[in-house]
Amino acid sequence: MSYHQPVLAPESIEGLAIRPDGVYVDATFGGGGHSRMILDQLGSQGRLIAFDQDPDAAKNVPEDERITFVPHNFRYLNRFLRLYGHPKVDGILADLGVSSHQFDEADRGFSYRFDAELDMRMDQKQAKTAAEVVNTYSATQLQEILGRYGEVRNARTLARHLCAERAGAKVKTTGDLVRIVEPVIRGQRLRYLSQVFQALRIEVNDEMEVLDLFLRQTLTALKPGGRLVVIAYHSLEDRMVKNLLRSGHTDGTVDKDFYGNINRPFTVLTRKAVQAAPQEIEQNPRARSARLRIGALKEKQDG
Repeated sequence: MSYHQPVLAPESIEGLAIRPDGVYVDATFGGGGHSRMILDQLGSQGRLIAFDQDPDAAKNVPEDERITFVPHNFRYLNRFLRLYGHPKVDGILADLGVSSHQFDEADRGFSYRFDAELDMRMDQKQAKTAAEVVNTYSATQLQEILGRYGEVRNARTLARHLCAERAGAKVKTTGDLVRIVEPVIRGQRLRYLSQVFQALRIEVNDEMEVLDLFLRQTLTALKPGGRLVVIAYHSLEDRMVKNLLRSGHTDGTVDKDFYGNINRPFTVLTRKAVQAAPQEIEQNPRARSARLRIGALKEKQDG
């Protein structure tokens, strides 16, 4: 199975500051690119715990006694770290979004490039699909997710148009969806379609809720001094990561002590998000929207 080179690979691995005998988490295993780079720096006593809910990802796990593969969503981070005897780890890496493989597998329905069932489920065991969202959500609900998750400029117009079109026949495939969307596209066509598909994918997989649960768990999963390394591709994701690193809360709220001192649980190691170099973007267009942020859990809380 062929997977593309992981995004911002050297920068993210460097950000983990790997100790040979440390315990690390790859929360989004995918094709295993980042995991293999982590294993390369671990000694015989080091351990890697890799999460991925996509059954296809399990086929890429290397035969290495130092790695434990967890076939579940990273929302269950703390549960499985306790189960495998590592409630506290030295570093956590998460490369958010959809893997190149998922985009390239036509029958998964993640991409407008192929005509396939309108699916978009990362976990094939879950019930809700993109077809269900498109065919059953109200115009108001569709407008909300298209605007919020896809940043579609004419979300209201598109939502109403989708509801009118589905009244005649159900939207079953990605091809159906593209044909329906075509007349109301504003701006650059491929970018617009990408925004629509992104919005549906985020809704189908509850990505924002899952990310919130995961990020909050990193505060208890990391050892003091442990590194959190996250690559985000959407402004909402990136904002949640930035907020967590700066305040300890994904919504940006701050905790203050009696004297008004702000509790900042992380030392932020990236003042600005790290972006891919032009050469990497040329080789891997997915890297264009990538934003990398790194933080180290403080030895002792402020205040």
